Amino acid sequence: MLKEFKKFVMRGNVMDLAVGIVIGAAFNAVVQSLVNDIIMPFVGYLTTGIDFTDMKIVLSKAVTADGEITQAEVAITYGNLIQVMIQFLIVAFVIFFVVRGINHMRERAENRWRANAGQPEIAAAPDTPPADIALLTEIRDLLKK
Repeated sequence: MLKEFKKFVMRGNVMDLAVGIVIGAAFNAVVQSLVNDIIMPFVGYLTTGIDFTDMKIVLSKAVTADGEITQAEVAITYGNLIQVMIQFLIVAFVIFFVVRGINHMRERAENRWRANAGQPEIAAAPDTPPADIALLTEIRDLLKK
């Protein structure tokens, strides 16, 4: 069973998937930073300083007694949903351009291959013998006659 598990784990597909997950997690951190630190402040500026993470619908307010919260606030935080949707759109946009670039490079390689496959190979020019060999060959042919 251990040998079979090792064979499964060491397959190329599983290793590719593991690498993809690690790169995806790192890419997610980059996108989150891009959204939280660059795009959302710009969007907040355009919407006169509204912070999407603070947007919510309060269903019941927090209950406090003697400065302590006895019952937490119950709210629907739709602002987080808006921010996550923006993050998703950014990730989808970036992945679209990555896949588009890869497809473009693949298409160019296929077109180059087709262009080269359609052309006949250039045959090497026959070697012309040196002058003394040509002269000897001519003498031999004359003697045969």
